[in-house]
Amino acid sequence: MKKLFFRFLILSLGVTLLTAVSFAKEPQWKNFNDGLAQAKKTGKKVLIDVYTDWCTWCKKMDANTYSDPKVREYLTKNYILVKLNPEKDGEVSYDGKKFSAADFSQGMGINGYPATLFLKSNGEPITVLPGYAEADMFMHVLSFIGEVCGPECYRTLLIKTSLRRAASFLTSATILSRSII
Repeated sequence: MKKLFFRFLILSLGVTLLTAVSFAKEPQWKNFNDGLAQAKKTGKKVLIDVYTDWCTWCKKMDANTYSDPKVREYLTKNYILVKLNPEKDGEVSYDGKKFSAADFSQGMGINGYPATLFLKSNGEPITVLPGYAEADMFMHVLSFIGEVCGPECYRTLLIKTSLRRAASFLTSATILSRSII
C-alpha cells in the first residue's frame, strides 16, 4: 500500500512540474500601454494581436498558431506581446495621445480580425498582417521582421502597405462613383 501511495505521489509531482514548465513557456500577453512601455525599456519589437471575442479565426489563431511550440518560443524571446480587443479595451496611449482601442486599430489600417500589428520598440509601425496565419507561415513572418528586416525594409513594407490601401480606396471610390453616375 505504501509503494502505491509513493508511486501516486511521484506521478502527481511529475505532472505538476510538467504543467508548471509548460505554463512558464506560454507567451506573456500584456495590455497595450504596459507592452509599449516595456518595449521602450527592452528595445524589443512589439507584436499586437488585434482580436474580438466573437471572431472564430481569432480563436483558431490562439489555439493553433500562438500555441505552437516554435512560435511560442520565438515570440517570447524576440517580441513584447500585446493583446488588443478594439470592442472591449479602453483607452490606449500612443504617440503622446489617447485613443479608444477601436480608433487606434482603425488608424493603423485594421479593418478585420484577426490582425497582427508589428511595431518597432519606439512604437513606429512596421506592418500589419491581416487575417489568420498558420504556424509555419507565421514563423517566416516573425523571423523576417525580427531578424532579416532592417530600417530600409520597414520603409518598403510601410510603402507597400500604404500603396495597397490607396489602391483599395481608389478602386472602391471608382466603383462608387460609377454607381452614382
